[in-house]
Amino acid sequence: MKYVYPAILYADDGKVGVTVPDLPGCHTFGEDVADALFMAKDAVEMWLWNAENESLNIPNASKNLKVEPSESVTLIAADTDEYRKAHDTKSVKKTLTIPSWLNHRAEEANAPFSQILQEGLKAHLKIAQ
Repeated sequence: MKYVYPAILYADDGKVGVTVPDLPGCHTFGEDVADALFMAKDAVEMWLWNAENESLNIPNASKNLKVEPSESVTLIAADTDEYRKAHDTKSVKKTLTIPSWLNHRAEEANAPFSQILQEGLKAHLKIAQ
């Protein structure tokens, strides 16, 4: 899923702080603005990924945020599908059934069953390799 949330940037003890008011507890810091924005993207994606995994309510993004004169607002784009691909790499065992003749031929050819299944699922789901 793709999301966009407003974030507030502020100076904090020589660093740049970022808070995303719509996502409770979603705060991070960076050494400078660029670092803070990269950290914010990661924090937002992690927050949303966890909410999706736990079937939690995902809040709508605010339209207008009120900020102090020393603060600024920016938008953080998040893609939980990409985050999941990069961070959720654990393997899951699946039991499946194929015809005996096909199993015999595949075993004779030392076919890599898991790799072939993964490639086939990606192609079927139109997921870029």
